[in-house]
Amino acid sequence: MKFIDCNYSEHSQEILEILNESIINSTALYDYRPRTIESIKEWFDSKEAKHYPVIGVVAGNGVLMGFATFGAFRNWPAYKYAVEHSVYVHKDHHKKGVASKLMAHLIKKAETLQYHTIIGGIDVENTASIKLHEKFGFKHVGTLEQVGFKFGRWLDLAFYQLILQTPAEPKEG
Repeated sequence: MKFIDCNYSEHSQEILEILNESIINSTALYDYRPRTIESIKEWFDSKEAKHYPVIGVVAGNGVLMGFATFGAFRNWPAYKYAVEHSVYVHKDHHKKGVASKLMAHLIKKAETLQYHTIIGGIDVENTASIKLHEKFGFKHVGTLEQVGFKFGRWLDLAFYQLILQTPAEPKEG
């Protein structure tokens, strides 16, 4: 396994497949309809414009096993040191340590970019994701009950937060 910086031209189809599998078969994404290749282009353009990373892990044969990214937690200036992250692993590569490798790399990237807090919104029934976050020191900071509706049932969204020691000298503005 090796880390890569994902880009649209090389990885859009694989990312699309990973996201759509999650949309169709899980509550990892509170979304109903599979994404299109056009929406992935817009997603990549937005990440690039705001300098947010899209980190991938590839197998020896070059296949994307999973990816991680983060973006704005909220879009007001005072939140500039907070990001919300996502980690997705291809269904064929679950339970191989891919998510842990991506999470560790993503945390280092957030520190390098001088963010202070990383936030994850996780469906309360996604125990694998909750355990992953707890392994890396994320703390449960609250649950919003019945905020999603998918697969004929109400979904509760738990928020997990990791506070980093960066930036050394935060500034307003």
